[in-house]
Order: sequence, then structure tokens, then C-alpha cells
Amino acid sequence: MNRRIEYKNAFAEITMFDNGTEVREFHIMIHANSSRLPFIQQLEAVMETYNQIVNGPLQGASAVFKRYFLSDAANQAEDVIANDVTDCAKSIIEQAPLDGTKIALWVYLMTNVQTGIGKSGLYEVRHGNFRHLWNGSAHNMAANSEYQTRLLFNEYNMQLIEEGCTLEANCVRTWFFVNDVDLNYGGVVRARNQFFFTQGLTVNTHFIASTGIGGRQQDPNVLSQMDNYAIAGIQKEQIHYLYASTHLNRTSDYGVSFERGTYIDYADRRHVLISGTASINNKGEVMYPKDIVKQTHRMWENVEALLKEAECTYDDVSEMVVYLRDVADYGLVHELYEERFHGKPYVIVHAPVCRPGWLIEMECMAIKEVSKPEHAAF
Repeated sequence: MNRRIEYKNAFAEITMFDNGTEVREFHIMIHANSSRLPFIQQLEAVMETYNQIVNGPLQGASAVFKRYFLSDAANQAEDVIANDVTDCAKSIIEQAPLDGTKIALWVYLMTNVQTGIGKSGLYEVRHGNFRHLWNGSAHNMAANSEYQTRLLFNEYNMQLIEEGCTLEANCVRTWFFVNDVDLNYGGVVRARNQFFFTQGLTVNTHFIASTGIGGRQQDPNVLSQMDNYAIAGIQKEQIHYLYASTHLNRTSDYGVSFERGTYIDYADRRHVLISGTASINNKGEVMYPKDIVKQTHRMWENVEALLKEAECTYDDVSEMVVYLRDVADYGLVHELYEERFHGKPYVIVHAPVCRPGWLIEMECMAIKEVSKPEHAAF
């Protein structure tokens, strides 16, 4: 179900998954709708919209994860931190919404789950046999992007161990936001490749679904910021990896280490996590250089192939984040998305992709009802 609700100075797009069980899932994308207001008023409008939704149509749902997209983190992040006291994992990143406003907010919510901070500091969402472990805005001040990323993985690995988990067995999704991605992405890649190898994550085993994209933390000395998601209690046979080999190559072919997508099967539902996906072919080549329209269509086709491998379609997609290198492409891309995906929660932000030739990238999450009694219930 897709729903759009208009409020004063903001609006929300909502998807709901409800299969009749006690755990319903929601994704909300909240947008300020007046670019003329100062930031604090846009923030208040977005937060008031969120509060009205969770105290109204989504009453009883608990926030699991939030991501704030800001136009100027150095001047805005502190206000977000001071005003949002919700007990959930929060990601705050400078990736300017390209509709001209200063802020947008993506929120993931569930009903009938228990939430809190785990002993490791990861945010814990408990239901049945599973503990879903979320983390946002992890960063440090090491000398360069490679060292920062290495320290991020070291710290995260220790947190997972404290939760009785490992990176190899339990982590299913990461995001890396790289300050000046053209310059600093190489260091992130080197650190990830090296750390994964030490943890048994190789081309012969598996990697982790991920997005590596341009994004800036409020402190310009932070060159690599990480968000992550792991599941305690998950069994190896519940996790499946997506390749869409007719459309995409293995990422290891060009020296990086992430999966194109992952899906997780529970007794009553399937979660699909699609990594950042661009206009690429199965030889690893950029398709349609310098043509934003053709790149958008090829990107959609690639994502569709990944979804199909998980027995899903775009109808099952709950939210989408779209990254543009060139702000001048926004008007055209927005028209394309409105024509195909009107009413579905999405946001288009300014964030250069890891290769200069890619003008656009998108990621998404999908959910589908299934019945597999051999797995534990969600």
C-alpha cells in the first residue's frame, strides 16, 4: 500500500507491509515542501509531520532506523541531533535533497517489536528468534579514508562479537558515505578488501550488500562514514545473494567487494536489500556515458533484474534513494521517476557515484509475503 499525506510545510509518502501478522512494516519518506523557509523551520516541519504520523495513522509503530539528508551538515547536523530524541539508529549525512529544500527524512518502522540499545552500542530491534542490529553515522578522525574505514570495521567487528555475531555470518547491509568520493573512495575500497579477507569474506564465499557513495559528515575531517545492519539469530540458509548475471558483473571483477543484492527469507516474508546500482553491463562497463535518460533506464533495468532474481518486482519495493552526480539533471530525472513511481517513497539527492562516468545510482529495499515454515517466523 502506498499513501501520501500532506501536512503544513511538509508531506510524507508511506508504504506499508501488512500480511495479517503482528509485525507490520512501514517506510516513510518525509519532504519539506517550502524551500523558502530557514532550515530550523524546515526541520520542525519534517519532525512535526513525523510525530503526527506516528501518533496518528501509524500509532504503535516503533522507529527502527532514520536517515536525514541535509543540504549543509556543518550548519544543520547539530540542530537535528538536538531536536530528534527518538530512541532509534540515526544516520545524518550531507546529501542535499534536489527539490531545493534543505532536509528530507527516511524512516523505517515496525509494530510489535521491542527496541533498545544493545550492550555493544548497536541499536537492537527484537522479535521472535531475531535481534536486528542497526547502527548509523559511525565515524572517526584517522589520517585518511583507508585508515578511517579500517578503524570503522575494527570497531564494528568488536561490537558484533559482543553481540554474539560475526561480520561474515550476520551483517547483511552497509553504507559508506565518502567525503569527495572521486578522491577518497579508493582508500575505502582497499580497507574493505583487506578487512573482508581477514574475516573470510572472499569471492569464493560471499560479500555484503552495500552502497558506497559521495556524502559529507558535519566535520570535514571525516572522510568515511558508515551505517550498517546485522541480524542476530539468522541462519546461513536464510540469506541469499543476487547476481543478475545477464545484466551485471561480479564486483570483484573490478577490484571491489560487495554483493549486488541480498535477500533474507523468514517464515512469512522476504526482505530484499538492493545495493547501490548504476548503468552498467555484465562486463563491468559504464553504459550510455553522458546520457542521463538512457543511464536511468538501464539502471532501472538492472535493479529490475536483481528484484526478479528474488521473485520480486517494483511493486514490492518499499523505498528508493536516488543519487545524482549533476544537480542539473534533477528536473528530468524527477519527471522520469514521477511518471513511473508516483506515490512510492523515494528521494533524489546530490551524491556523486564512485565512478565519474556514472551520472545516477539508486538503491532500494523490497518486501514480499512468503510462506516457508522451515524458517523461523520474523
